[in-house]
Amino acid sequence: MTTSGGSQPVFCTIVPPHVLDRLARHADPAVAGPARRTLQRDAFERTRRRLTTVIGAPAVAAPAGAEPGRPHRTISDAGHGTELPGEKVRGEGDEPGQDATVNRAYAGLGATFELLLAAFTRDSIDGAGLPLDATVHYDREYNNAFWDGERMVFGDGDGEIFLDFTIPIDVIGHELTHGVTQHTANLTYFGQPGALNESVSDVFGSLIKQYALGQTAAEADWLIGAGLLAPRVTGVALRSMKAPGTAYDDDVLGKDPQPATMDDYVRTGRDNGGVHINSGIPNHAFHLAAVALGGHSWERAGQVWYDVLTGGELREDASFTEFAALTLKAARARYGDAAELEAVGKAWDQVGVRTA
Repeated sequence: MTTSGGSQPVFCTIVPPHVLDRLARHADPAVAGPARRTLQRDAFERTRRRLTTVIGAPAVAAPAGAEPGRPHRTISDAGHGTELPGEKVRGEGDEPGQDATVNRAYAGLGATFELLLAAFTRDSIDGAGLPLDATVHYDREYNNAFWDGERMVFGDGDGEIFLDFTIPIDVIGHELTHGVTQHTANLTYFGQPGALNESVSDVFGSLIKQYALGQTAAEADWLIGAGLLAPRVTGVALRSMKAPGTAYDDDVLGKDPQPATMDDYVRTGRDNGGVHINSGIPNHAFHLAAVALGGHSWERAGQVWYDVLTGGELREDASFTEFAALTLKAARARYGDAAELEAVGKAWDQVGVRTA
């Protein structure tokens, strides 16, 4: 069971601070300037999120007349400012406009809602029809996207290292899944539970992309943020679930630091104890289980992970070992001593996480 008795939303960004730290030290002002401003803005938003948590955010409920099992989306435009939410530019059911960023954000929110409902019978991220709100064109050359506990916020990128953050649908799904975690297991955002928090978002972000594209586990690219890196960057995405540590290797951006197994687990005080780094290990375990089972990843492997996230037994400060043990328990409860149980157990064994 969760220990706090209620959700404690955290400020979660798709680009890890260690990446922005490196960019901020670059000699080229076109690279360093946007990274520094992004770090400053992230620090401000993180502080605001903490104050909101202490004071209490206003309750958000589905609007009057909203139909259960249908999304209620609102997209706002910050106009390159930082006041949230910004000006409303598209509501639920409105026709697409001329702004591709607005249209991508609207579609990504819808794809996330659709997967949660179709695959897991979950009505929005809170299970009770929570409206899905997003703000686009946030700040100038802002190199991030984040979930602040209430809404999605997207930067346009600087064009040097990062492009528009609405381009990869899995980035949208990743951030919204932080909302699902907030309303369920509420995993602590530090160390191994923080890495699990990040990994769960990568898992469901990837599932949302696979569902939208109709892909099987074998057909999926298992990349998080494909299409986000600018042409000058030597890399394909922010992270690879299939091969952690290989998403990028660039003179400016550096080398992807994610480990694939516990042999290379990174002990660090940065990045909330390496939440964006060590998430590569449970990411790789999910990929291995999903590929071993074949077919659509959301149907069996995804169902096991969802059962653990929402089942009420996952502690807020769970370790990799505890999470892995719960996936075995969930696989056995849903499928018995069948292929699903074997695939999940072997996956954790391959990444070096003990399940006994």
